[in-house]
Amino acid sequence: MTNRRNFLKISGMGLAASAVPKFSYASPGSALKRNELKLGVASYTLRKFPTEEALDMTLRCGVNRITFKDMHLPLDSSKETIKKTLELCQKKGIHLYGAGVISMKTKEEVDRAFEYAKMANMDLIVGVPVHELLDYVEKKVKQHDIKLAIHNHGPGDKLYPSAESAYTLVKNMDKRMGLCIDIGHTKRINGDPEQDVKDYFDRIHDIHIKDVTASTPEGTTSIIGRGVIDFPLFLSTVSKLGYNGTLALEYEAEAEDPLPGMMESLGYVKGVLATL
Repeated sequence: MTNRRNFLKISGMGLAASAVPKFSYASPGSALKRNELKLGVASYTLRKFPTEEALDMTLRCGVNRITFKDMHLPLDSSKETIKKTLELCQKKGIHLYGAGVISMKTKEEVDRAFEYAKMANMDLIVGVPVHELLDYVEKKVKQHDIKLAIHNHGPGDKLYPSAESAYTLVKNMDKRMGLCIDIGHTKRINGDPEQDVKDYFDRIHDIHIKDVTASTPEGTTSIIGRGVIDFPLFLSTVSKLGYNGTLALEYEAEAEDPLPGMMESLGYVKGVLATL
């Protein structure tokens, strides 16, 4: 809670200062305004709600980017269903930029995931392919020009417990073979989200943001700013590196009523970004 209290103390001064444009450079010619980092929602957050309601709740949080879990757009959807869903997103002003998390245990599941993403004009798949299929997945990435972002799931995940476990396997593959770093699961294995972003930045295609109650396997999702992750430091690092992907909130708590926690979490993140 110390980080949260410190942030609240300085937020007034920081919000006033935010009226002055600030830029951050990852390398020459790659300036990114810090308060222009893209925020979104991973729709697993809204798993108990139908698709249109999930979109409306996302908009109520003041963000317009989303990745769909299959309860909001099933993997076996027809072209017509996908077309109608895309039209709904467009009507509401939401960019459906990806899907996931999608498990890939067979070549058939890989094929289905990429055909699905292609029909929905998605930029990336947040996925968990078994190690034996990574070469096959790489071929699909090249064929369809759709990024794969491997999601780490922390303690108990035998495939990808950490960002490092995925990075080690894809670092010499096509650049579109990369990571979706879940910073909550990173923290639950007592890892450092800020250091992960620094170490694996060249392969980070997506980031799932959440806070957790403890840096142990027993840690659970909490409202951002109320847990143990140092978000001011993390967001400052992401900004300085010039990250141009999405910071997607995956709020796993309170499945029946997630909106208050989502709003507070994203409000806190926006407040921190305004002080940078």
